[in-house]
Order: sequence, then structure tokens, then C-alpha cells
Amino acid sequence: MANDPLADWKHQQRTTWASFTPMAVFTLPVSAHLVRVAGIQPGEAVLDVGTGTGIAALTAARAGARVTALDLTPELLAQARENAAIARHGEIVWTEGDAEQLPYPDASFDVVLSQFGHMFAPRPAQVVAEMRRVLKPQGRIAFATWPPEHMVGRMFAFLGRHAPPLPEGASPPPQWGHPATIADRLGDGFSPPFFARGAMHLPALSIPHYRMFLEQTIGPMQKLVAKLADTPERLQQFRAEFEAIAADYFVDNHVHQDYLLTRAQAR
Repeated sequence: MANDPLADWKHQQRTTWASFTPMAVFTLPVSAHLVRVAGIQPGEAVLDVGTGTGIAALTAARAGARVTALDLTPELLAQARENAAIARHGEIVWTEGDAEQLPYPDASFDVVLSQFGHMFAPRPAQVVAEMRRVLKPQGRIAFATWPPEHMVGRMFAFLGRHAPPLPEGASPPPQWGHPATIADRLGDGFSPPFFARGAMHLPALSIPHYRMFLEQTIGPMQKLVAKLADTPERLQQFRAEFEAIAADYFVDNHVHQDYLLTRAQAR
């Protein structure tokens, strides 16, 4: 990232997500859905971009794939290695790196996965070009993203309204949850994408419990709460606005978080 004009911003993102580990367990069913939609086969070479704690990577490895996984945040990779050791999948190759500058040769992988990872890379054109570059001819891309109109997409839009603006050239992550935008970004390098949907159910005793858990695990929310700590009235208003959004999705002691899956074949 030495010559990257967004290097400083990426370094901030690298540290922002270090506390994500407790949240990652709730993505286990999403990973199973993603690997199934991707059609992972035994022996295929798979790259997991933005692997976090390695849940999608390990799910693909259990399906018999030969897995390499990359993430920007070393604390999450440390947890991923621990998860792999417990699961007895020491063969997975873990790499600290940038989704916009993948450190792999051309045509290295049969499948490139990303579970809520690549969507946080700031420049969609660059990350798509890199994912396409490392795919073998007729290889597949498959990823999970958060639609902008549902809970997590609305949360990131809410956080964006309270945070400093993104750097010039960066795109908001929830744009990756819109099928027409995805099709446009994949462009001529891929076949028309296939879409599927699902929901992640996050248990919560109350909406304030849900909010508090996110304040402890979602880096951008942590930063805003810390920034507002010296202004209690503003912090109270921030929390009230967030809880009003979450109320639409809280039922039967869980928060319903809809996601979108995409699969496409390289041309």
C-alpha cells in the first residue's frame, strides 16, 4: 500500500475492525449458504478475500477445497489461525494483505469468495479487477453483501451520516448490496450474476442489548460512540436514532439481518 493515496485511510480500517471476533460467530450459517451457492468442489483452489476470523475459509476447507485466505487486520487473522487449529485445518494459507492488491499470480484460483469482506475495499473497480485477475478461466466469484434497504445497510448509512465523509474515490459499502450495481461492477469480465437471499438472525434480549453488542464489536460504531462520549446528550440521541432503526427488525428475541449472495463465472 506504499504508493496508495488511500493508504492512511486503509490503515485506520485495519485497526477499526480488530474487535469484530465476537460478532463473527453469528455469520456461521451465512458461510454455509455462501459455500453452497458457490458450488465449492473437493480439490478446488479457493481464495477467501476479507476472511476476518476465517469462517468462510474454514467452511470451504471442510468441503474439500484447497484454501487461501486474506485479510487486512492481523488481530482477525490471529483468531482465524486459532480457529483453523481447533478445526484441524492447518493446511489453510493465511495472508495479511489488501483486497485491492492481491498478492497472488494471475489465474491462481478456481473460486474467489468474500463474506462481507471485499465490500469494505474503497474502490470497487480495483477490487473486482483483482478478484477477476486471480481467477482461472471459467472460475467463479461468490460473495455475501448487505443490501442498503435492510438492517445492516441502513445501519451503515446511519453511521455514515454521523462520521467524517469517505475519502475521495471511495464508495459506500452498502452499494454492494444492490443487484443492478453488482451487475454493472462485474461488467464484461463475468457472466450475468446469479443472486440469492437469506437472513442472519442475531439473538438479543432487547434492542438496547443489541445496540450495546454492536458498540463492542463493530469498529465504526465503537469509534462514533467514543467520539460522542464527552457530549452525553448527543450520544443519547445517537443511540435513540439507532434503536429506532433496529426496532423494525427485532422480533422473537432476535434481530433479522437480510443479506444478498452473488455468484458469477469469469469470462
